[in-house]
Amino acid sequence: MGVCLALANGTSIIKEGIWESRFQYTAELNKMGAQITDQGKSAIFEGVKELYGAPVEATDLRAGAALIIAGIVAKGETSLTNLVHIDRGYENIEEKFRKIGANIQRVTEDF
Repeated sequence: MGVCLALANGTSIIKEGIWESRFQYTAELNKMGAQITDQGKSAIFEGVKELYGAPVEATDLRAGAALIIAGIVAKGETSLTNLVHIDRGYENIEEKFRKIGANIQRVTEDF
């Protein structure tokens, strides 16, 4: 929902009733051009016309999924790290997104 609100016209607010740090991913969306203010248990979204590809990091499972969606709709290339969060909750997520037309691939780097 946060990615949709980042691109929606006007101002939107999401309020979290349980977790204080639920909106850590908004800093990553801001790297992509979003205008979001994290205020603890609330996040204020000022809609922008588009998001832009950027290097971002998954901070938790839901954040990772949101950043994948943001990367798919963003202009340019997005690279997402810290995939361990995503992998513990979604099996073969990149294949599922490819099946619905996303240009997404997993790249592993050998050190």
